[in-house]
Amino acid sequence: MLKQIKWRLVFKCFAWVITLGGIAALMSFVSVKKQSVKCTNIKILIPGADNFIEREEIDAILKQNEGQLIGRHLTSINLHAIEEKIKANPYIALSTVYADMDGVIHIEINQRQPLLRIINMTGQDFYIDKYGLKMPVSSNFTANVLVANGRIMEHFTGKVDTLITKMASDLYKTALFLKKDSLWDSQIEQIFVNDKDDIEFIPRVGNQRIILGNADSLETKMSNLLTFYKKAMPKVGWDTYKTINIKYTNQIVCEKNNLDSVSSRLSGANVPRPTPLTVRKVMDSIVKAEIAAELRNNPEFKPAPVKPPAEVKPKTEVKVVKKPAAKPEKAPAVAKPKAEVKVVKKPVAKPEKAPQAKKTDKK
Repeated sequence: MLKQIKWRLVFKCFAWVITLGGIAALMSFVSVKKQSVKCTNIKILIPGADNFIEREEIDAILKQNEGQLIGRHLTSINLHAIEEKIKANPYIALSTVYADMDGVIHIEINQRQPLLRIINMTGQDFYIDKYGLKMPVSSNFTANVLVANGRIMEHFTGKVDTLITKMASDLYKTALFLKKDSLWDSQIEQIFVNDKDDIEFIPRVGNQRIILGNADSLETKMSNLLTFYKKAMPKVGWDTYKTINIKYTNQIVCEKNNLDSVSSRLSGANVPRPTPLTVRKVMDSIVKAEIAAELRNNPEFKPAPVKPPAEVKPKTEVKVVKKPAAKPEKAPAVAKPKAEVKVVKKPVAKPEKAPQAKKTDKK
């Protein structure tokens, strides 16, 4: 038994030695091979359709820092330094640079993704990306994102940096929440900060201003607004209110266009009486589809579309048309047989003797 165990240990140690030796030989071969390999090509990959930076700008960075790369030995090219130089660009979030054994240098770039565009009180214009970092606007490309303006004190130094003020952080949280929800992403067109430091929404559907306040309890506030959209808006119309204030917990305070203030609780007890539905002339089709889908999924408002009498009129008209169609055909057929049923039964069996029967009646 001891001999068998010793032989096993010997075989294991021998296998490990062979494996380590093979790895060392392979690494030395790769190192020697790499020393003789020259750069044959440079491939730059920039995924995504939003190009804040073009290939020409990457080529300029390479030439400025490393000079001519094609034709040089790979060992003489500092790939790590190239990677760091590319990362220094404010529009680039991540870059990866590596070379293969064919002499091709691969450069993969991930651009920063803007979430919100800020125009502060001094007129500075900059983006906030999805990670909450400030980044500059670009002359090459304009991102299709929400715009926030008004009383915003956040300043931008021109470099990628974190947010400083609480208002900027609230705007970032709000924009991030809206982006994740397809309905609100389509409905909210702009963000405004008023003189009271309250965040306001400018919607696509409706002429009212939606007062959010701050980003605290954001999910609850937007849920309350959605409930109000379902219960009140289909009845009173999208242009009835001047402001919709959702910054209070479980309560929505609305101000009508005639400056009458009305408080509508979520229970629906104080919802105004139904009035004819008025629809905004210019309505975003995406928002309309989203809100219509929400209403269809709500069982409380499924009977509402049945109220118009347009669907009832065709049914009554169909019945009226059937009766006159039946009367002209049955009237002559029923009136004549009833008077002639008894007289006609005999002539049917004896059609030729019918006139004799008439003579006997006369006598």
